[in-house]
Amino acid sequence: MTNTIHTKKYQQFVKRLKDVRLEVGLKQIDVAKKFKKPQSYVSKVEAGEQRVDVIELQMFAKLYHKSPNYFLD
Repeated sequence: MTNTIHTKKYQQFVKRLKDVRLEVGLKQIDVAKKFKKPQSYVSKVEAGEQRVDVIELQMFAKLYHKSPNYFLD
């Protein structure tokens, strides 16, 4: 069974997270501070090294003013 973090679909998901962060003009450190996490957390998420759970997806979506579904299409 393939680890979902390595699928093309998951890579598209994390790329969209990064692209939207850049569109809204936030740096990784800005996102990390909002989430009360280290900057390395955001870096690992965007690199596809850290899995995002549904609660974290909601946090990203709210911060970026998007629906969670936006990242999943």
